Amino acid sequence: MRILISADMEGATGVTWPGDVLPGTPLWERCRPMFTSDVDAAVRGFYDGGADSVLVNEAHWSMRNLLIERMDERVEMLTGKHKDLSMVEGAQYEGARAADAIAFVGYHAGAGMEGVLAHTFLANQITGVWLDGRRASEGLLNAALVAEYGIPVILVTGDDLACRDAEGYAPEARKVAVKDHVSRYAAICRTPTRTAKDIRAAAREAVALAGRHEPVPAAPHTIEVEFDAAHLSQIVTSIPGVSRAGERKVSFESPTMYEAYRTFKSVCSIASGAVEEQYG
Repeated sequence: MRILISADMEGATGVTWPGDVLPGTPLWERCRPMFTSDVDAAVRGFYDGGADSVLVNEAHWSMRNLLIERMDERVEMLTGKHKDLSMVEGAQYEGARAADAIAFVGYHAGAGMEGVLAHTFLANQITGVWLDGRRASEGLLNAALVAEYGIPVILVTGDDLACRDAEGYAPEARKVAVKDHVSRYAAICRTPTRTAKDIRAAAREAVALAGRHEPVPAAPHTIEVEFDAAHLSQIVTSIPGVSRAGERKVSFESPTMYEAYRTFKSVCSIASGAVEEQYG
């Protein structure tokens, strides 16, 4: 039994502020051990539940945030950027590295939603994403993608609203709220000692949910992306198949979720390169 963990940082224990997750800042350095504690607790819980191996895929910003030297010696970690499936790299692996289940650790609500540090891929420039007409978080997009590989989501951790969001895309998964939303930049937080215990216990139970399902049949998907400025919707139409659906909105259709996800990554990459420091 092999478990894949997609580890994001905004939903980690103690994190409430942009500086907490921006690489290179003193606050980020302070929060890295708490992020690592959450992930390590999930790792240990999965081994407690009978998993044979666990692969952690770093999914936040530079994808070089976790302190591997503080993690269980049995774990493997995929670190660094420029991965085909980004946040869920590893879902496509076959053979001995094929995942039987995936966990979303440190997740958060999506752009335009209530939630601590809520966003979808880009911190500010995207104000909303819709998958087949449904407002989408990173959790929903990632869950839809791994479903094409038959991989179930068995654990989600983050703030209470990230856990509520997960009820919509992974209702059977175990959820652990490490903090309760107050505003985008404030939360009532539990201590790392407490959240580590909660996550480890939930991960141990979640192993019972692991096991590949019949893959969801490939089918067309439509993604709409709304930006905070009109020039961003203009620039991303340079991507074949992406067209404007409004002054600040674009849309595209792809034959599979795999292709939709990769096109969305391209939209985000081009849009982020068109942002000016002062005017956005």
